[in-house]
Amino acid sequence: MRIVVQRVLNASVSIDNQLYSSIDRGFMVLVGVERDDTMQDVDWLAAKTVNMRIFDDDQGVMNRSLLDVGGEVLAVSQFTLTASTRKGNRPSYIRAAGHELAVPLYDAYCQKVGQLLGSEVKKGVFGANMQVSLVNDGPVTIIIDSRLKE
Repeated sequence: MRIVVQRVLNASVSIDNQLYSSIDRGFMVLVGVERDDTMQDVDWLAAKTVNMRIFDDDQGVMNRSLLDVGGEVLAVSQFTLTASTRKGNRPSYIRAAGHELAVPLYDAYCQKVGQLLGSEVKKGVFGANMQVSLVNDGPVTIIIDSRLKE
Protein backbone atom coordinates (compact mmCIF):
# COMPACT_ATOMS: atom_id res chain seq x y z
CA MET A 1 0.00 0.00 0.00
CA ARG A 2 1.22 3.44 -0.82
CA ILE A 3 -0.10 6.73 0.55
CA VAL A 4 0.66 10.36 -0.12
CA VAL A 5 0.06 12.55 2.93
CA GLN A 6 -0.35 16.28 2.39
CA ARG A 7 -0.58 18.67 5.33
CA VAL A 8 -3.45 21.00 4.47
CA LEU A 9 -5.27 24.03 5.76
CA ASN A 10 -8.38 22.62 4.05
CA ALA A 11 -9.32 20.08 1.41
CA SER A 12 -12.44 18.92 -0.39
CA VAL A 13 -13.78 16.43 -2.89
CA SER A 14 -16.47 17.27 -5.42
CA ILE A 15 -18.27 14.86 -7.72
CA ASP A 16 -20.34 16.12 -10.67
CA ASN A 17 -19.78 19.70 -9.46
CA GLN A 18 -21.31 18.87 -6.06
CA LEU A 19 -19.32 19.09 -2.83
CA TYR A 20 -19.06 15.55 -1.47
CA SER A 21 -16.79 15.95 1.56
CA SER A 22 -14.39 18.45 3.08
CA ILE A 23 -12.04 19.04 5.99
CA ASP A 24 -10.26 21.91 7.64
CA ARG A 25 -6.72 21.65 9.05
CA GLY A 26 -5.30 18.15 8.78
CA PHE A 27 -4.20 15.64 6.16
CA MET A 28 -5.32 15.03 2.62
CA VAL A 29 -4.33 11.39 2.04
CA LEU A 30 -4.22 9.68 -1.35
CA VAL A 31 -4.43 5.89 -0.96
CA GLY A 32 -3.14 3.35 -3.48
CA VAL A 33 -3.76 -0.37 -2.87
CA GLU A 34 -1.60 -3.04 -4.50
CA ARG A 35 -2.46 -6.69 -5.25
CA ASP A 36 -0.41 -8.17 -2.39
CA ASP A 37 -1.55 -5.74 0.33
CA THR A 38 -3.05 -7.04 3.57
CA MET A 39 -4.54 -5.77 6.82
CA GLN A 40 -0.99 -5.57 8.19
CA ASP A 41 -0.30 -2.84 5.61
CA VAL A 42 -3.50 -1.05 6.65
CA ASP A 43 -2.64 -1.17 10.36
CA TRP A 44 0.94 0.02 9.85
CA LEU A 45 -0.06 2.90 7.56
CA ALA A 46 -2.96 3.99 9.78
CA ALA A 47 -0.66 4.20 12.81
CA LYS A 48 1.91 6.13 10.77
CA THR A 49 -0.76 8.53 9.54
CA VAL A 50 -2.13 9.57 12.92
CA ASN A 51 1.24 9.64 14.71
CA MET A 52 3.39 11.35 12.05
CA ARG A 53 4.79 14.53 13.57
CA ILE A 54 4.64 17.08 10.75
CA PHE A 55 2.78 19.94 12.42
CA ASP A 56 4.78 22.78 13.94
CA ASP A 57 5.17 23.10 17.70
CA ASP A 58 5.52 26.45 19.49
CA GLN A 59 9.14 26.74 18.33
CA GLY A 60 8.24 26.18 14.67
CA VAL A 61 9.65 22.63 14.64
CA MET A 62 7.65 19.81 13.03
CA ASN A 63 6.99 17.94 16.24
CA ARG A 64 3.21 17.56 16.54
CA SER A 65 0.89 14.88 15.16
CA LEU A 66 -2.72 14.90 13.98
CA LEU A 67 -3.64 13.72 17.46
CA ASP A 68 -1.77 16.64 19.03
CA VAL A 69 -3.44 19.31 16.86
CA GLY A 70 -6.91 17.77 16.56
CA GLY A 71 -6.56 17.56 12.80
CA GLU A 72 -8.95 15.98 10.33
CA VAL A 73 -8.35 13.48 7.52
CA LEU A 74 -9.74 13.32 3.99
CA ALA A 75 -8.74 10.05 2.31
CA VAL A 76 -9.19 9.49 -1.42
CA SER A 77 -8.52 6.22 -3.25
CA GLN A 78 -6.06 6.63 -6.11
CA PHE A 79 -4.98 3.54 -8.03
CA THR A 80 -2.49 5.60 -10.06
CA LEU A 81 -0.17 5.61 -7.02
CA THR A 82 0.65 2.01 -7.95
CA ALA A 83 1.98 3.03 -11.38
CA SER A 84 5.18 1.55 -12.73
CA THR A 85 7.02 3.87 -15.10
CA ARG A 86 10.03 1.67 -15.80
CA LYS A 87 9.29 0.99 -19.45
CA GLY A 88 8.04 3.43 -22.04
CA ASN A 89 5.97 6.51 -21.45
CA ARG A 90 2.63 4.95 -20.55
CA PRO A 91 2.44 3.96 -16.87
CA SER A 92 1.54 0.36 -16.10
CA TYR A 93 -0.99 -0.33 -13.35
CA ILE A 94 -0.37 -4.07 -13.19
CA ARG A 95 0.36 -3.85 -9.44
CA ALA A 96 -2.97 -2.17 -8.66
CA ALA A 97 -5.38 -4.26 -6.63
CA GLY A 98 -8.70 -5.12 -8.20
CA HIS A 99 -11.94 -3.69 -6.86
CA GLU A 100 -12.60 -6.79 -4.70
CA LEU A 101 -9.41 -6.18 -2.65
CA ALA A 102 -8.88 -2.45 -3.03
CA VAL A 103 -12.28 -1.33 -1.72
CA PRO A 104 -12.17 -3.34 1.53
CA LEU A 105 -8.57 -2.29 2.27
CA TYR A 106 -9.26 1.38 1.48
CA ASP A 107 -12.34 1.27 3.71
CA ALA A 108 -10.37 -0.53 6.44
CA TYR A 109 -7.63 2.12 6.29
CA CYS A 110 -10.22 4.90 6.68
CA GLN A 111 -11.93 3.08 9.54
CA LYS A 112 -8.66 2.35 11.36
CA VAL A 113 -7.44 5.96 11.03
CA GLY A 114 -10.82 7.11 12.34
CA GLN A 115 -10.58 4.78 15.33
CA LEU A 116 -7.06 5.91 16.19
CA LEU A 117 -7.95 9.56 15.67
CA GLY A 118 -11.28 9.40 17.46
CA SER A 119 -13.11 11.12 14.62
CA GLU A 120 -14.63 10.24 11.27
CA VAL A 121 -12.35 10.14 8.25
CA LYS A 122 -13.92 11.98 5.33
CA LYS A 123 -13.72 10.09 2.06
CA GLY A 124 -14.10 10.28 -1.66
CA VAL A 125 -16.01 7.70 -3.70
CA PHE A 126 -14.00 4.71 -4.87
CA GLY A 127 -13.77 4.68 -8.67
CA ALA A 128 -15.57 8.00 -9.15
CA ASN A 129 -14.25 10.88 -11.23
CA MET A 130 -13.49 13.30 -8.39
CA GLN A 131 -12.24 16.84 -8.32
CA VAL A 132 -9.93 17.29 -5.34
CA SER A 133 -9.12 20.75 -4.04
CA LEU A 134 -6.71 21.60 -1.28
CA VAL A 135 -4.59 24.29 0.25
CA ASN A 136 -1.29 22.58 0.98
CA ASP A 137 0.23 23.92 4.20
CA GLY A 138 3.97 24.40 3.86
CA PRO A 139 3.86 22.64 1.47
CA VAL A 140 4.46 19.42 3.35
CA THR A 141 3.99 16.21 1.35
CA ILE A 142 5.15 12.78 2.51
CA ILE A 143 5.06 9.53 0.53
CA ILE A 144 4.81 6.33 2.58
CA ASP A 145 5.02 2.81 1.17
CA SER A 146 4.15 -0.07 3.50
CA ARG A 147 6.58 -2.33 1.62
CA LEU A 148 9.55 -0.05 2.26
CA LYS A 149 8.70 0.82 5.88
CA GLU A 150 11.03 3.83 5.78
